[in-house]
Amino acid sequence: MVTDTQLIKGLLEGCILGLARHDDVYGYRMVEMLGARGFDVNEATVYPILVRLENRGFLSAEMRPSAIGPARKYYRLTSQGRVYLEEFMALWLRTRDVVDRILAEREGEVT
Repeated sequence: MVTDTQLIKGLLEGCILGLARHDDVYGYRMVEMLGARGFDVNEATVYPILVRLENRGFLSAEMRPSAIGPARKYYRLTSQGRVYLEEFMALWLRTRDVVDRILAEREGEVT
């Protein structure tokens, strides 16, 4: 049985950076945004990635008050994160093209 867990985890870093490139966003909102786009992920998957991206300097974080509960940690894409996102996007496009070609091949045919 094929599961998408490993594939998804490998792509989430780039997707999280992509979602953070336009607006500051807090962790749970990121989970919601990913879910709305078809990724079935939860906080236990997303929060460690956010911490890792912050530690690598790709995201900066700031605590902000919330009108409906405790303060939230908002993440912002850094200039280093923008460079990494551009590299990720280029790699994704190359990889997607290769996989598409391989899966579209007919037996004995090389495209």
